[in-house]
Amino acid sequence: MATRHFLTLLDFTPAELDALLDRASELKRGHRAGEDQRRFPGKVLAMVFAKSSTRTRVSFEAGMAQLGGHAMFLSPTDTQLGRGEPIEDSARVISSMVDVVMIRTFGHDIVERFAAHSRVPVINALTDSYHPCQLLADMQTYREHRGPIAGRSVCWVGDGNNMCQSYINAARQFDFELRIACPPGFEPDAGLLASNADRVTLVSDPAAAAAGADLLVTDVWASMGQESEQQARAEAFAPYQLNEDLLARAAADALYMHCLPAHRGEEISAGLMDAPDSVIWDEAENRLHAQKALLEVLLESAP
Repeated sequence: MATRHFLTLLDFTPAELDALLDRASELKRGHRAGEDQRRFPGKVLAMVFAKSSTRTRVSFEAGMAQLGGHAMFLSPTDTQLGRGEPIEDSARVISSMVDVVMIRTFGHDIVERFAAHSRVPVINALTDSYHPCQLLADMQTYREHRGPIAGRSVCWVGDGNNMCQSYINAARQFDFELRIACPPGFEPDAGLLASNADRVTLVSDPAAAAAGADLLVTDVWASMGQESEQQARAEAFAPYQLNEDLLARAAADALYMHCLPAHRGEEISAGLMDAPDSVIWDEAENRLHAQKALLEVLLESAP
């Protein structure tokens, strides 16, 4: 049996994703009830970080511990990965010593090359192209608060970045309509848009994109590695803030999300971030539970 990886949402079928989210909510309830979930004693997760993160490290490390295993943090300064060792060689060596690998890096080709030479499952914990683990948490959060997202409409407002592109994949896998509002020149991949044209629409006006939407989503305007573009991006994205006015154009029971970290007053208003009924904090916590469900699937399917 071939080793299974999770590099984008397309690596699982829609039915598998639904089952995974059901399991994530089940694990969440069990964890809160004090259930012993240590099903994988002795299993080791290697966490390869080329990009730093709070939520990714804490959620994977805590999740692996709760499953009874151990998580090993690897940064470029601590390994040969930062000294020019070929990705393929690192994959062969690391995967011979651990049971699953999580990678958070820049080019998507890096996780693809690593997975191609890994004997154990590889999880994409973020690349410049996709962030599928965050989408698991987002979809779990919507389901827990509003039920299935199939047939609903989602508005993405902001940069056509890795989160936006993962929402395009999610529209396909979870069967919802996606309207994307972003400034000219900041659109997501044209090929990805074209291949999902039956359910994804590019809209120039954020108000039009938000009209009647069941879910509004945004992200920072300048991602890691784009700090030098911050000022130019702030000017281009100023009309694309997720705020109370935009939310008022959505459906009456619409939710809004942000993958964090957030810049209050830039891509999202402080009022929405700190609103008592915000689900953003549930969304952040669900990284833990969704990834535990993912780790279960991959560890159980490993040859």
